[in-house]
Amino acid sequence: MTTHENGQTDQAGQTERPVALTATANNKGVDAAVAAARRVIASLLHAGDGSSAEMARIAEQLNAVADHLDQHAPAVEERMVDMWKGEGVTRHDPVTGPENAIAPPLPLAGRDDGSIEGVVVLGMPYQGPPGCVHGGVSALLLDHTLGVANHWAGVSGMTAELTLRYHRPTPLFEPLTVTGRQVSVDGRKIRTTGTISAGGKVCVSAEGLFIAKHLPRPR
Repeated sequence: MTTHENGQTDQAGQTERPVALTATANNKGVDAAVAAARRVIASLLHAGDGSSAEMARIAEQLNAVADHLDQHAPAVEERMVDMWKGEGVTRHDPVTGPENAIAPPLPLAGRDDGSIEGVVVLGMPYQGPPGCVHGGVSALLLDHTLGVANHWAGVSGMTAELTLRYHRPTPLFEPLTVTGRQVSVDGRKIRTTGTISAGGKVCVSAEGLFIAKHLPRPR
């Protein structure tokens, strides 16, 4: 009988897929505060420098919030251990993490055909060209999604190469479908592909080479 990381126990040593791929946000504690912070980030960008809002007062209030958080935060080393405790999915990453205010966040779910998929709408904080997603943000989403696809397939590792092709601009304010699929495993080399699509058309495609290696978690 074998137990797989973040997965179920099988009876014959067969690789089983993880139970969960991304952490589920709740409506309390840090998740609720982070959701509010995401709203503040978007609202500040929407308001801009020409807004009639009292920005000086807002800055004072936001700095007071940050001061309060810093006063009650644990040491960095302690927080790093807390972030990586257990063997479940992380809650802090910048793509799917409900504890990270820069994460959209992107929910990802596994499919029976071995691929994974998620749908997300990106707003102004992720803008590059006018009305479109920044190419670096697309790369971030796909790098993470390909890594999660490897985890879903059962053999994962660290990114060695990521090649992207930008087929057309990726729009803001529209549902984007992000997919990933492990293609092959050859020794320690893992090859994975993925796409970002809008309206049924591929905007960005990616090919990744991963190496089956993991850094030790803080203890």
